[in-house]
Amino acid sequence: MKVTGMRFAQVEIPLAKPIRTAIHDVRSVGCVLVYLDTDAGITGEAYNFTMNAVRLDVLQAMLESFSRQVVGKDPHDVECIWDAMWRDSNFFGQKGVSIFAMSSIDTACWDIVGKAAGKPLYKLFGACRDSVDVYASGGLWLSLSIDELVEEARAFLADGFRAMKIRVGKKRVAEDVKRVAAVRDAIGPDVALMADANQGFSVSHAIRLGRYMEEFALEWFEEPVPAWDLEGHAAVAAALDTPIASGETEYTRYGMRDMLTAKAADVLMPDLQRIGGLTELRRVANLASSFDVPVSTHIFTEQSLSIAGSASNCIYLEHMPWFESLYREPMRLIDGRMAMPEGDGLGFTFDPDAIDRYRIK
Repeated sequence: MKVTGMRFAQVEIPLAKPIRTAIHDVRSVGCVLVYLDTDAGITGEAYNFTMNAVRLDVLQAMLESFSRQVVGKDPHDVECIWDAMWRDSNFFGQKGVSIFAMSSIDTACWDIVGKAAGKPLYKLFGACRDSVDVYASGGLWLSLSIDELVEEARAFLADGFRAMKIRVGKKRVAEDVKRVAAVRDAIGPDVALMADANQGFSVSHAIRLGRYMEEFALEWFEEPVPAWDLEGHAAVAAALDTPIASGETEYTRYGMRDMLTAKAADVLMPDLQRIGGLTELRRVANLASSFDVPVSTHIFTEQSLSIAGSASNCIYLEHMPWFESLYREPMRLIDGRMAMPEGDGLGFTFDPDAIDRYRIK
């Protein structure tokens, strides 16, 4: 089998209403959809994305630049393709947009491998479960009022979620504490609650807020300080009983290795497009396991299921609904857990009607 060509489509998906975190204002998400065609008639699919659909042409240009490492190659040789792209990107930089492009190509190759084998990828990777704990992440934004937070939290419960994440990032500690308290009161003590600061605090502010939030028995306190401040992460982790989760903005296993050796996080949160695709995400899960550190995948819910179903140290899947409308197949939430996909490969295929509806190029 050989890859005969690469195709792309750019889409923009509007959010139901604008959202805000400590560092983001988001009105839409834009994606470059990736199709790898083969001489066997099998097409691998993947995507990368940006908030507000900016710089999509840059992402597509980087994807196109890797055609020499991909077209004409057997997609089963996925490790060889990954290494070739890694070497070729050295001069341009082995973080940022280079890794975004590598990740999508790598994930599309694995999709082909699974489809050719007639198996879901989580089975090919070595399944450890048929469903995984999942938390609702598409709400409880910083821009909502307390009444809106409570309403949305109850809606998540009604939808069947048994875990959810609230964003924090107000200037006054007391205001964040009040918001977290309201959500905890609304969902009760038995539902898992996470808090995400989106890198919005100084170390001292994060520790102060974290100490106040300990009474709410949070599952974790996420990205309390800027991502590059590993010493700051470690200081917050040492000061609090609540686990610290981070890593979504780190690149490849080398970034995660630095976090682990610095004791910067109690839970690693690899992001598929920043980590280097499924090949590198599997490596990171194994690396974290050697430190006895759990992982929880970041966004890319559909694709990350293949890792959540095959990495025994994956404790949660993040459910982000932004990209669901791109796919023919729905995800299946059963008794508060996300079921593994039943289809071959990634188990999710782009819906042509949805692509036409959102297409911008």
